[in-house]
Amino acid sequence: MFGDDVPAVDAADVPQEGYLLDVREQEEWDAGHVPGAVHIPMGQLGDRASEVPRDQEVFVICRSGARSAQVTVALNQAGWLTRNVDGGMKRWAEVGRPMEGGGDGPPYVA
Repeated sequence: MFGDDVPAVDAADVPQEGYLLDVREQEEWDAGHVPGAVHIPMGQLGDRASEVPRDQEVFVICRSGARSAQVTVALNQAGWLTRNVDGGMKRWAEVGRPMEGGGDGPPYVA
């Protein structure tokens, strides 16, 4: 959709201590998310962009990589240094990276 214009990284290659910005909706976050990730839904980012650090690389994730690609492009155009997590949370779960959820059952990608 965005071609080569979006800097990206595979979910398996996101640094363990990297700043991970999750732009999914609340119910998706509650189902399962990366421990330590920062949750700012895509629709709230315009009002909350100042919460995203400018002094480090930011890895942006959503469910499949489409919304996060849009956010990556927008933030980079506004001066941030960001990379899209290719495949999103679906890929994150596929490669066995850690997840936690807000419910009683095991975390999952909604």
